[in-house]
Amino acid sequence: MKKTIIVFAFSLLCVKGFGQKENETSDFKKNEVKINALYLVLGAFDATYERAINDESSVGTSITFLLDKEADVNTAFAISPYYRFYFGKKPVSGFYMEGFGLYQSINREVYNFEGNNIYSEEKVKAFALGIALGGKWYTKRDVMFEIGGGIGRNLSINSNIPNTDYSRITGKIAISVGYRF
Repeated sequence: MKKTIIVFAFSLLCVKGFGQKENETSDFKKNEVKINALYLVLGAFDATYERAINDESSVGTSITFLLDKEADVNTAFAISPYYRFYFGKKPVSGFYMEGFGLYQSINREVYNFEGNNIYSEEKVKAFALGIALGGKWYTKRDVMFEIGGGIGRNLSINSNIPNTDYSRITGKIAISVGYRF
């Protein structure tokens, strides 16, 4: 009789364990790569990898660098890890809120108009934390379209020119296309 009770108890534990595991897994594609089309137009390359944690949230990283020295973007290099929370009905899509970190290396042209009009190039390195809002949509063939933007506060600024007037506020914007796999 004891053996029967022990076997029955183990059976219940196994059934309960399998039931929980089944509910936790979702059958949607969790990886995504995308390119910021807006930055390509401006002369920079911005690529992003995003991984879904569950149906409502994801983590990712964007990397940006200049393609053209005459570009309309002054960020020479940037890396931005982020966490997103989605409010859409489909997994990891629809309206989202994002918290991000941003490390960037920036080249700026500086003119000193006091006295002899000296021109120099300023190298600035900055780290910021910020928030962003946006939306993401998918086609049936897993092609993705996204639009979003955010604002952040530079917490650490390192410049090679003393008394720089570099802004404490920074931002990011994206009009991206990509693929979910």
